[in-house]
Amino acid sequence: MKPLALLFTLVALATTAQPVLAADVVGVKTLAVPSPARGRDLAVTIWYPATPGGAEIRVGESKLFRGAPAFADAPLARGHFPLILVSHGSGARIENLGWIANRLVAAGFIVAGPNHPGTTSGDSTPIDTPNVWERTADLSTLLTALTENPDWRDALAERRVGVLGFSLGGTTAMELAGATIDREAYARYCDTYPAMMDCIWFAGGKGYVDGKEVPSQKVDLRQMDKSRFEHSNRDPRIASAVLVDPGMAKAFQPASLEAIAIPMHFINLGGPETVPPGVIADDLARLTPKGDYAQVQGAVHFTFLAECQVGGKALLVEIGEADQLCDDGGTRPRADMHAELGDRIAADFAHDLKPAP
Repeated sequence: MKPLALLFTLVALATTAQPVLAADVVGVKTLAVPSPARGRDLAVTIWYPATPGGAEIRVGESKLFRGAPAFADAPLARGHFPLILVSHGSGARIENLGWIANRLVAAGFIVAGPNHPGTTSGDSTPIDTPNVWERTADLSTLLTALTENPDWRDALAERRVGVLGFSLGGTTAMELAGATIDREAYARYCDTYPAMMDCIWFAGGKGYVDGKEVPSQKVDLRQMDKSRFEHSNRDPRIASAVLVDPGMAKAFQPASLEAIAIPMHFINLGGPETVPPGVIADDLARLTPKGDYAQVQGAVHFTFLAECQVGGKALLVEIGEADQLCDDGGTRPRADMHAELGDRIAADFAHDLKPAP
């Protein structure tokens, strides 16, 4: 959950000459979605099944990450497609999840997600990070906007909406499905595991605003607004959830998990000895009535990020980023693990969001 804030200036869209087969056309658009709760527009990326046309680009291409091919503003294909809302991790960007968006579009879904203000690369502070209710509101606002927008509503399959989240995005997705967090339990977690990424971040020192480093005070989790922190942010329109290394895993209220009626698919990146305690999800799966659990062997927490460029590791050293964003478990290429993850996630959503008989 530690923000990747130094990468703010490295992320951009770029054109490419690499061909994409017409039968596998992925369209992409960027939207500005008004958010009354935020008092600003949400920067949204939406991927969708398309017909040939538009400008060929690589979404999320940067000095650090490889982008995913798509066609900007390509014509939307005819049909009715289930919608997958996506929530990125703390300090990341939605554009860098193009690799999974492309796989889901190829499986017949529309995929959309915002850059969450206050927890996006270059716009991320410790005090904003625990405010998960703001992130859930972003997704609910986006869902409402798409279902009311004449350009999209007719393409969306009615009542077939899933949510996918990674790390703090996994926390967001869990809350959207009905899970609630115990403030005291989360504070105790950081008391017990002060070396975890999120707890180090809450210890203060720095944050990022407008791409610049700013000083930050320590966050006292016990002083967070208890009513807002523990309030239910369930959106009843969500019919399926996939949670990858969900953050705050040790702080969810068991009764709220036991009451979740939709399928919940938990995935941890790594094996039993390598998954950090802050995201271990096997117990969460056992508590949810329709939960299941899987691990991706050879992976680490950052495996869910886009593939790195050839010089990615050297760039991280150059900019002083301590997290090894380009390293995986050392036994399998990230592309192979992305393929496994993509197949599993697409299959879970295809099963849960299939048309009613």
